[in-house]
Amino acid sequence: MTDSPVLALAKDLISRQSVTPEDADCQKVMIERLKALGFEIEIMVFEDTTNFWARRGTAAPLFAFAGHTDVVPAGSLDLWHTPPFEPTVIDGHLHGRGAADMKGSLACMIVAVERFIKNNPNHTGSIAFLITSDEEGPFINGTTRVVDTLMARNELIDMCIVGEPSSTEHVGDVVKNGRRGSITGDLCVKGIQGHVAYPQLARNPIHQSLTALAELAATKWDEGNQYFPPTSFQIPNLHAGTGASNVIPGEFNVQFNFRFSTELTDEDIKKRVHSTLDLHGLEYDLQWTLSGHPFLTDTGDLLTAVVDAVATVNEQKPELLTTGGTSDGRFIAKMGTQVVELGPVNATIHKVNECVNVSDLEKLTDMYEHTLINLLGQ
Repeated sequence: MTDSPVLALAKDLISRQSVTPEDADCQKVMIERLKALGFEIEIMVFEDTTNFWARRGTAAPLFAFAGHTDVVPAGSLDLWHTPPFEPTVIDGHLHGRGAADMKGSLACMIVAVERFIKNNPNHTGSIAFLITSDEEGPFINGTTRVVDTLMARNELIDMCIVGEPSSTEHVGDVVKNGRRGSITGDLCVKGIQGHVAYPQLARNPIHQSLTALAELAATKWDEGNQYFPPTSFQIPNLHAGTGASNVIPGEFNVQFNFRFSTELTDEDIKKRVHSTLDLHGLEYDLQWTLSGHPFLTDTGDLLTAVVDAVATVNEQKPELLTTGGTSDGRFIAKMGTQVVELGPVNATIHKVNECVNVSDLEKLTDMYEHTLINLLGQ
């Protein structure tokens, strides 16, 4: 039995060992298909990362699909039912690294656009692809660099679907219409090292810090809102001491992370944390790393088109959520873009035996195509 166009393309992409930041010619495969449709291609290489920007048309609105060809490492091969880069269909599910995150989505995007252009060769507006090989890695030379390049020449995306695996039980049951912001603090509290038997000659930074950290952990940062849960504060890492039981440490290193809603800004968080630490009289150094601002698309043509497309295919509207981690949508949103995430079920992403329901890929292709029809159809 011959594979459908979506399944055949998904298999081709999965077979390429594009462990981040490698692309393994996945983008070349996509580019060849897009060139045949009349897309203008711009390859953007930044350091170790290959990206491309493809556009068909010059008119507004500019609608884009965004995604990544890189995947996380396969891990122990002994735990896989089948080799991770040999795509295999088992009981109606396509197995392989990247099947759900997110080579399946990429295949759906390409085939949906091929179908749409065949039926709408003179569509309104413009269609674009923003594809990177740096989403699973440090995300320094990928989408964020492409966005900076586009913004510098005032080429702004109006609407964008990111193909991240957003669904929970079946494709399209959830559409992510926003994401929380993420900021990490690396705190070093200064003390004076000494012998535990002579605490009067030392200053224990752990003891000094505990009350302040407890206060930060107990703080209610905001109430959240209709789309976002309250901001969360979590401490993932603590380190102090030499390993000896008789030495008071000279410093105490604490790493904490905020996942924050649109009710707060990163500057609000910084100000409140510094205020708490200063109130407790700590001598400290604090370095901040902002991974992304929160973004939300709660109205607009894109959300209407996507919800309608999902409802047409599934005969049921999706749930709109902002849960989960960050995505490259945070970089695109800073252009003022309407951004949503719509992709396969995320139950097996980053796991051994990653897989996606083949019928879900066909449905996702239909959803993408219907979205294009709703937005740009003649």
